[in-house]
Amino acid sequence: MKCRHCHHELHLGFVDLGFSPPSNAYLLPADLAAPEIHYPLRVKVCEQCWLVQTEDFARHDELFNAEYAYFSSTSTTWLAHARAYVEMIVPRLGLNSASRVVEIAANDGYLLQYVAERGIPCLGVEPTHRTAEAARAKGLRIDEIFLGAASATALLARDGAADLIVANNVLAHVPDINDFVRGIGILLAPRGSATFEFPHLLNLIAQTQFDTIYHEHFSYLSLLTVERILNQAGLCVYDVEQLPTHGGSLRVYAARPDALFPVSPEVARVAAAERAAGLDQPAVYQQFQARADAVRLGLQAFLLEQKQLGKTVLAYGAAAKGNTLLNYAGIDALLLPQVADAAPSKQGKYLPGSHIPIVTPQTLLAGKPDFVLILPWNLKHEVMQQLEVIRQWGGRFVVAVPEVEIL
Repeated sequence: MKCRHCHHELHLGFVDLGFSPPSNAYLLPADLAAPEIHYPLRVKVCEQCWLVQTEDFARHDELFNAEYAYFSSTSTTWLAHARAYVEMIVPRLGLNSASRVVEIAANDGYLLQYVAERGIPCLGVEPTHRTAEAARAKGLRIDEIFLGAASATALLARDGAADLIVANNVLAHVPDINDFVRGIGILLAPRGSATFEFPHLLNLIAQTQFDTIYHEHFSYLSLLTVERILNQAGLCVYDVEQLPTHGGSLRVYAARPDALFPVSPEVARVAAAERAAGLDQPAVYQQFQARADAVRLGLQAFLLEQKQLGKTVLAYGAAAKGNTLLNYAGIDALLLPQVADAAPSKQGKYLPGSHIPIVTPQTLLAGKPDFVLILPWNLKHEVMQQLEVIRQWGGRFVVAVPEVEIL
């Protein structure tokens, strides 16, 4: 296999998580009687540009199909994050009713709704039909396409250039990352800005966040690598922010070189921190497998101990990261009978691979579990607040990453 960005031959392994189905391929009851496709989930590292990337097995149109079940608005924390971003970026870039905003991977309109509220013309690009329809129900314009150079050229001819392009948690999801970024370069106005948010590889490694690895995430990104990719597409990074979202993310600001945005000292500081952590050296990647294995064994031991003690452990959050964790650890409904989720699109279905039933939060509470395993650990404070009532009967919360911890 060759690197998706620089086409250098890949030899350095990062982690092998075995075989699992796509993490968002939730099952209907009827699906349980049919075969379920499992793909290898292996990640390699390019020693030329240091892009961390999955091996090629699943196609993106199979992963992001009409039944894709992730709706961003389910999380109140993420909605607050989106609103705060709009409140910040509009005055920073001087956006108004004469401006144009395009969001790539607009999902259910979780962010663009706040742009539209300010009277700023906007368009969402969202290839999954169910989420696109949810965004349209909010009165938003949505194109159901994948962004690349060809589709960006068509959008430019139809609507004109964008003063702001928002790309939150999508850069990691595109198989042809070069074509995707070229598309953004084509669509961006001469003085426009593009912002990219993505989980920071530095945090993934430091906190053993291997459960953020799944087939839908083709790439795992550092600033060092993203700068290379953007530069090749004719874009320059002029600022970067470190965010708490998704266990630690970066927000990168990019523009054309002749847009003449002053470069923030944060760009050099974050890049230096990545080099100091060894993200441009093989050793840190070679050590990761053993740490992922330790998390796997720790979760197995905890669940087996509680089963032997007669305690009930239920899970909250039918998130993709939870599916990676459970499938790698070999956990099924024997040790974890139910997982609750607030998204109606997931309730009544089953987790891929583990076949654990997805129930409503009310059903979870009715079971009065001794422990609630929070699978989306990045939202643990939100979940603990929502399910605080479990403490009335002595229930406790648990996370498994970066190690099993009773909260």
